[in-house]
Amino acid sequence: MSDKTHIDLKKVKELIDLMKENELVELEIADGDSKVHLKRPGADMPIMHAAPMHPLMPAASAASPAAPSPAEDASLIKITSPIVGTFYQAPSPDSEPFVRVGGKVHADTVVCIIEAMKVMNEIKAETGGTIVEVCCKDGEAVEYGQVLFKVRP
Repeated sequence: MSDKTHIDLKKVKELIDLMKENELVELEIADGDSKVHLKRPGADMPIMHAAPMHPLMPAASAASPAAPSPAEDASLIKITSPIVGTFYQAPSPDSEPFVRVGGKVHADTVVCIIEAMKVMNEIKAETGGTIVEVCCKDGEAVEYGQVLFKVRP
């Protein structure tokens, strides 16, 4: 085994430790001609703590006539973003969304993907019920704690 191979294996082991420490599901590193792609099979959704960036400005048309009344809103469960990243409703641009309004979800149902630092993180409902609102658009930047979906239990 050459020194270069030994160093590369050491770096890979460090990356694996980094993934475990930060509970990452997938990691890809490219350096010149070298590329390392690591993915943990069957890993649960990662929990990442990130400082929120500047808050997104609410759209001017946020209060639409179809919006639920405050009394209704209180009974809904909100699925929020556990990380800062980019919201995707489907696993790929030509695929169907994970969930739609009116669709039933369970605690382990994947509802969307949030891309953070080129890592695709599957977000699970962690509750059961019926989706009543999708609060983000595909490709939209989301903040930690931002409401992604509203669910009627």
